[in-house]
Amino acid sequence: MNRRRNPRSASAEELLTTLHHLTARARQEVELHRARVELAQALQRGMLPASLPTLPGLQTAARYTPAHHGLDIGGDWYDGFVLPDGSLGFAIGDVQGHDVEAAAFMGQIRIGMRAIAGTEPDPGEVMGRTNDLLVSVGSTLFATCTFFRLDPSTWELHSARAGHVACVWATEDGRTGITTDEGGMPLGIAAHERYPVTRHALDAAGAFVLLTDGVVEGPSLRIEEGLDRVRGIVSAHVGASAEELADEILAAAALTGHEDDAAVLVLRHEAALRSRK
Repeated sequence: MNRRRNPRSASAEELLTTLHHLTARARQEVELHRARVELAQALQRGMLPASLPTLPGLQTAARYTPAHHGLDIGGDWYDGFVLPDGSLGFAIGDVQGHDVEAAAFMGQIRIGMRAIAGTEPDPGEVMGRTNDLLVSVGSTLFATCTFFRLDPSTWELHSARAGHVACVWATEDGRTGITTDEGGMPLGIAAHERYPVTRHALDAAGAFVLLTDGVVEGPSLRIEEGLDRVRGIVSAHVGASAEELADEILAAAALTGHEDDAAVLVLRHEAALRSRK
């Protein structure tokens, strides 16, 4: 009677060798991923402005906190710059994705929008032409964004919104609100989109706050509740400096129940000159 021989069991040495190879491969993959994240973080830091423009009667401040998705990074960004006619441009946005490609796409938006805003005064056209530029490069990514132009001669904000979360405002005379701009599609999805322009007159001293959804939305907080919470914070601290107000608002992001990135851009303004007379 023939007996079937059992396959030879792997020796302890062979098992250790296999484990060593698997561990080395896993370490290489982790290091490669970490290198991509570090590159994306460096790109992201380079895309955020070192300083924001100001005017007599206008303080500006911004805060950003990165995502905490393990080795992922976030796609939130903000910008502020002086335009050739003396107006100020401000933007805030959120790019889909959490990787090097998203960081590079963020850079394309920021550079493209700055260049277009330098020759086009209408925020709706700035947003539309930025959108067409992004569509033309053939990226699979998209982004939400809000762009503001502050006219120092009239003390008015003119804005266009591309699928982005609303802004929050409050004045020292007790008024407060959440913007209801009509807006348009996010950037990078379809060409030839139109973006309506909304006017905001800064007739009373107060604060105007741009933010991303990481500040107001999460698993434990609906976006409507988050916006209302920020509205209460802005109203309660409307007399504070732009820096102090930005800190107060960003602290509220911890209450959303998730670990997404978050950005805040605060315009702390005095009343328009015509309103002070």
